[in-house]
Amino acid sequence: MLTKTDIEKYFIAEKQESLLFLVIGIIAVITAIIFLTILKNNFYRGAAIPLIAIGLLQIIVGYTVYKRTDTDRINMVYAYDLNPSKIKNTEIPRMEVVKKNFVIYRWIEIILAMTSLVLVIKYKSNARFLNGWSGNAFWLGLGVFLSVQSILMLGAAYFAEKRASIYSKGLQEFGNKK
Repeated sequence: MLTKTDIEKYFIAEKQESLLFLVIGIIAVITAIIFLTILKNNFYRGAAIPLIAIGLLQIIVGYTVYKRTDTDRINMVYAYDLNPSKIKNTEIPRMEVVKKNFVIYRWIEIILAMTSLVLVIKYKSNARFLNGWSGNAFWLGLGVFLSVQSILMLGAAYFAEKRASIYSKGLQEFGNKK
């Protein structure tokens, strides 16, 4: 049976993960800037693309979730006692959308990971490190850092999806009893 503590735990974990996501995104963007301004070779230019693109996404998503989580947590804890129909009519449908979105995110992350693997396999033997990277080093750098970012995203989504599934199950049980 869902308790107020379960609601608190879900949203606190969501907030902690979003903060981690935000920090990882900031580190990725700073790393990309260092790659582009200091290291300045083809490998690092390629590496900067997924670091910036996915890093900015991590920053936006991390900040957005972090900012709204306390309000959501407070609303659901109050709704538990004062307005249980809000949980049934608002939170359960919201979580169904969240769970469907996780499936989409998972497939995007898998496609990115597979793409990165193809890039690494295809270009690893053609990239040379001689006084800086040359040859197909750009594509190798892009592949290596796309794999890092996509695997980080896949891992974070895995834990978030598990947490959402447990929370949703509790919501459904709560909704069925109210």
